[in-house]
Amino acid sequence: MEKYKNSLFGNIKNKLSEWLELEDAQTIPGQEVFRFLHSIKGTAGTLQLCGLMSITEQLLDEMDEESDRLWIPSDLRNFLFDLIEHTYEYEHFDEIEIKGKPVRNSQAPLIQIIDDDISMLILLKDILEEQGWMVITNADPVKATNQYFEMQPDCLILDIQLPAKDGFQILHDIHVHNEKYFIPKIMISIQNDKHTRIKAFKMGADDFIGKPIDIDEFIVKMERHIQRKRIFDQSVLIDELTQVYNRRFLEDTLPRHFNDYKRSGQSFTISIIDIDHFKRVNDQYGHAVGDFVLAEFAQFIKSNIRSSDLICRYGGEEFVLIFPDTSNEQAKHKLTRLIKDFSTKEFIHEGQAFSITFSAGVFTVENEHVTPKEALEEADTSLYEAKRTGRAKVESIQQTRFNKKSLNVSVIDDDIIIRTILTKELRSLQVPHFDLNIAVYEDGPSFLNSDRAKEDVGHFLILDGVMPIMDGIEVLQEVKQGSNANFYTVLMLTGRKSTDDIAKALKLGADDYVTKPFSITELKARIERLLTKLI
Repeated sequence: MEKYKNSLFGNIKNKLSEWLELEDAQTIPGQEVFRFLHSIKGTAGTLQLCGLMSITEQLLDEMDEESDRLWIPSDLRNFLFDLIEHTYEYEHFDEIEIKGKPVRNSQAPLIQIIDDDISMLILLKDILEEQGWMVITNADPVKATNQYFEMQPDCLILDIQLPAKDGFQILHDIHVHNEKYFIPKIMISIQNDKHTRIKAFKMGADDFIGKPIDIDEFIVKMERHIQRKRIFDQSVLIDELTQVYNRRFLEDTLPRHFNDYKRSGQSFTISIIDIDHFKRVNDQYGHAVGDFVLAEFAQFIKSNIRSSDLICRYGGEEFVLIFPDTSNEQAKHKLTRLIKDFSTKEFIHEGQAFSITFSAGVFTVENEHVTPKEALEEADTSLYEAKRTGRAKVESIQQTRFNKKSLNVSVIDDDIIIRTILTKELRSLQVPHFDLNIAVYEDGPSFLNSDRAKEDVGHFLILDGVMPIMDGIEVLQEVKQGSNANFYTVLMLTGRKSTDDIAKALKLGADDYVTKPFSITELKARIERLLTKLI
């Protein structure tokens, strides 16, 4: 029975590929599509493929057998999308296995693994993702350290024996720069003697696991560390680094301001503020200086607002201010003064002086139907407008409308089915501040020879590792050698669990990898998570 099922799905894929490869100037007769679906329905029922039969029944219900309609490929692609997706999943997954696997979303706990043993790295990533967590990996200690500060994982797993910079040095850097954050750090090593373990704990490790790793024990320990992190985040209301209220406190407090407004009718203003070019501070002076700037900035704002005003760290270098009983103009005036005063503050690093500015977005609550979420989104949108139009200024969406920034998203994959699925899923993404400019390519040369590949704008590249003409690794190599390499964030798709391919991809600068076959839902969640780096 299995070979007949495989044959049926093979035939479906061939026909879909044939239609999807057509140019839009070409057409497909509706009666041909009807006969195709009708044939699938009959065979699917015979082979007891209930899901496939149900999809074709629904599609046939929307068609007229006698219709003379001529389909263009793009319309037919949208019409048959459920069938395309089902075909992909049947081809790549065991149905029972899919049902048993947890489905991650973009808010799943994030674990970072740093290990130059690619086999171990792949093994641990697979095991942990089976538990429903999201895992990012890196074999390059320097890149991995930067990724740690950018992504702020919920747990770090760190091998001691690494090239160029060992695990103790990374732990030391993180401890120096980030000692006030609670992120469980687990050291792993084949060097499992008492002296090494004690050294790890003295340097800030929360756990030590010797190699070879007992997987069952490892998972239990990870569950405990993730649980501790979750409890800690839920119980603490003060941001460890900046000593102002944290996001959780804001989420608890903000609804009360809306309730007060409904009761009293006194408007209040919300502002989101963000340090300008903060990444440059980290890149140029190091994360320790970056943390110092953040702490100084928070205390500067706190000491220059009223006692009734509120400042909370919203995330990264972003803070939320609440000004009770304050109009839009009053808040803008106050923030403009703060921006001017803070810009005169001088920071000194190794004898070199520098100054910092910040931008602000403002939204005033004057309507009882506005929700906290909507108010924050409006303030955030205004902040983006302030950034877009020059920084070191205040903007308010209540006075200004704006255009989102364009972000190039390119998919390079020789499989038309995967290109079709990814295009639809990417178009459904809602990314704050960005309009996604999506394009797909069937091979590397067609992308590399395009003007788009050379643009100096943010670019999220989803790259198949195995393709004819030019391998994905070769495409990645060319991208990373280009003058605009820093604009790229790269997610590799690899159909081979080859340690060599993954090692090469990570070494060449891929930001993450996903092994085919992948769940579309999970891939979408991973893309959303990586896109947060670009915001």
